[in-house]
Amino acid sequence: MARVEFVKPEELTGKAKEAYEKLAANNKVTNMKRALLQDYATYDAFMGWYTSWERLVEIIGEKSATIYAHSVSTTNGCLLCSLFFISDLKALGLEPNELQLDEKEELLVQLGQQIVKDPTAVPDELINDLKKFYSDSEIVTIVGFAAQMIATNNFNSVLQIDVDERLLPIKGEFKPATWREDIK
Repeated sequence: MARVEFVKPEELTGKAKEAYEKLAANNKVTNMKRALLQDYATYDAFMGWYTSWERLVEIIGEKSATIYAHSVSTTNGCLLCSLFFISDLKALGLEPNELQLDEKEELLVQLGQQIVKDPTAVPDELINDLKKFYSDSEIVTIVGFAAQMIATNNFNSVLQIDVDERLLPIKGEFKPATWREDIK
C-alpha cells in the first residue's frame, strides 16, 4: 500500500484538476500520477520525463530506449517502473529475460546499470565506446534520461506506489537486481 494517498479527482482544483482531466480523457491516469498530483509543481516537474523520453526515442529508437529504461529501473530495484518496461518490451514482441542485444544496446544497458550503481565510476572506456555511435549532444540526452528515470524510480520506491492494475498479471516477472546485497 502506498505511503501517501492518491488524489481524489473531485478534490482537485486549478492546474492539478486540468492535468487529471487531460490524463483521464486519454486513459493515462496511473497510480504514480495520482500520487504526484498531491502537489502540482512536483507533478509538473516529473512530467518532464516524457519530453526526455521522446527525445531519447528520436536518438536511439523505441526498442533501445525501452531496453535502456528497463536496465535503469531493474538495476535500481523499482518494481513499478520495471513492470511498465517489462510490459512495453512484451508489446514490442520481446521477452525481457531473453533479450538479444546488439552492440549499441549492450553499451546502453551497461551505462544504465553503472549510472545506478555508482555514477561517479562510469568508465571512460564506456563513454568512448558510446561516442562511436552517438554525439556528445546525444550522450547528454541519454545520460539525462537515466537521471530522470532514477528520480522516477526513487519516487515510486520511497513512497511504495502501488502497482497499477494492468500490471498485476506480470508482477511475478520482476526480477530485482541483487547487486545491493553486498553493500554495507
